Amino acid sequence: MIGVSTYLESKARWGVWELEAALLPVGYPRLVQRAGGLAVLLPPDDPACAAEAVARLDGVVVAGGPDVDPTRYGAERSPRTGPPAPERDAWELALIEAALTSGTPLLGICRGMQLLNVALGGTLVQHLDGHVKDVGVFGRHDVTPVPGSLYAALAPEPVAVPTYHHQAVDRVGAGLLASAHAVDGTVEAIELPGPGWVLGVQWHPEMGEDLRVMRGLVQAAS
Repeated sequence: MIGVSTYLESKARWGVWELEAALLPVGYPRLVQRAGGLAVLLPPDDPACAAEAVARLDGVVVAGGPDVDPTRYGAERSPRTGPPAPERDAWELALIEAALTSGTPLLGICRGMQLLNVALGGTLVQHLDGHVKDVGVFGRHDVTPVPGSLYAALAPEPVAVPTYHHQAVDRVGAGLLASAHAVDGTVEAIELPGPGWVLGVQWHPEMGEDLRVMRGLVQAAS
């Protein structure tokens, strides 16, 4: 059973309704399902509830989404950084802490990777040029694994991945290792060595056909 964090949106429209909603692009739960897991959606909640929620799960995915608030890593807000999502930051940081504490397998995707880095004291580049094909359009570029890493064990060769990069890892957090890079040196994956399974990827595997990263999480959670 794999929990996936969700968006909290002030307005979402379906049918005749336009209401506040907790939602998630369907690619995330479908990726979990295609990789052999059962997907459970985790709407933002009181951070004090995170440990109890994670205790009922076999694995956690922190999904992509809005920019992490720069105050979380001691930086001034860039004019190109999006509006803060304080409820989501607090909830997902608590999920990450609970997963790390309990040893629950953890996968961060895009924002989720960035938040994992921030949770362990790292910082972010607040805007990347040349990593977005067009507004709302996913591109592709190659990522190359670092030999001997957890990620390289899953995908040992360079591979083209679905990308929509606005922000990225700058200073890597305590204990984390960069385990894949783009051609320009951008950190594309991070991981936490040790007995647990902790991986973050900068790209969007839910927008592609490669199941290896999610299968790795599901197998670690089984």
